[in-house]
Amino acid sequence: MFDVLVVGAGPAGLNAAMVLGRQRREVIVVDRGTPRNAPAEEMHMFLSRDGADPARLREIGRTELAAYPSVTLCEDTVTTITGEEGTFRAELAGGDVLDARRVLLATGLTDHLPDIPGLRERFGRTVRHCPFCHGWESRDQPLAVLGGSLVAALQARYIADRFSEDVVLVANGPLEVDDAVRRSLTDHGIHVEERPITRLDGDDDLRIVFSGGGVLGRAALFAFPSTTAQTDLGQRLGAEVLPDGCVAVDAFGRTGVPGVSAAGDGARSGELPGPAASVIAAAGSGATAAMWLEQELFRIDLDLPLPT
Repeated sequence: MFDVLVVGAGPAGLNAAMVLGRQRREVIVVDRGTPRNAPAEEMHMFLSRDGADPARLREIGRTELAAYPSVTLCEDTVTTITGEEGTFRAELAGGDVLDARRVLLATGLTDHLPDIPGLRERFGRTVRHCPFCHGWESRDQPLAVLGGSLVAALQARYIADRFSEDVVLVANGPLEVDDAVRRSLTDHGIHVEERPITRLDGDDDLRIVFSGGGVLGRAALFAFPSTTAQTDLGQRLGAEVLPDGCVAVDAFGRTGVPGVSAAGDGARSGELPGPAASVIAAAGSGATAAMWLEQELFRIDLDLPLPT
């Protein structure tokens, strides 16, 4: 019987396992090897690791966990989790069955990009998803923002305000905003292009090709994918799942299901309007959830009264 089953070995899962391993808890981390930021060559906003390769971070994390003999890493997929607080049972695709007192879901999100030829191949390079993560590297260059919604218009305004005086909003069809929003875009120097996009070409010299043959050259295109959970384990366990695929958690990292916690990109408070994903935030949420799991396990085993 493990103390904690951690599902997912991204920054949240690895950091949680380290916290628990340092407290000599028996922990198993099961990971299927599909990290959300696999296309990214760099990560940012991580103190002491700004610009580092996220794959290298995961590799270092795995190596560091080897110092804690009570932590086991398992390359497999958790297909089913049943049971209840104290007696969870997980079945793996490879046939193994694991028992654990607690479950920590750190499975992350899956990005869903518009179906534009050439876009996915450039995602993480000249197609970027987050001005917090990649705005600085895009500064003072000709940029484009993809989308015909109010959200896309707001993103274009933000990027024009922070990073570039040359921003084009490529709506890939009609821009579905009112006249006031259109005037705001124009007043702030943002050109709106509503011709449908045929494909993306180029490598470092990104070219947006429109229906009819027009081409727009940009240094980068910001595209904001929709998200769903990488797995439905949280939903099947009975946890609340928010519209963006995140599992709802409280300040302790706990879901509404006793004994089940969640951390990382795929977990957030329902009070937030959406996920604010970053590597350092994911790692921090993994540490927070693990600390409170440790305290919970200790108090359950304690034969002394607790202070109020």
